[in-house]
Amino acid sequence: MQYTVRGIPVTVDKALRQRARVKGKSLNEVAIEALAEGVGLEAHLERRDLSDIVGTWKKDAAIEAALAAQDEVDENLWK
Repeated sequence: MQYTVRGIPVTVDKALRQRARVKGKSLNEVAIEALAEGVGLEAHLERRDLSDIVGTWKKDAAIEAALAAQDEVDENLWK
């Protein structure tokens, strides 16, 4: 689910950003946590740690070539 929230008070924005810095989390993560806490659902937040996919990357020549091409600097763009 995706929301767009407008009119966030400056004090709320500062508090959320501070919490994100302190916890080492994204602003999105702490905003979701704050919303869940506000409605009494903090214990029911679903988390995914991605441990099931760690180490499953399989090398593919085409993908490796595409990634390497992204590392090339076009000197003409920097003039």
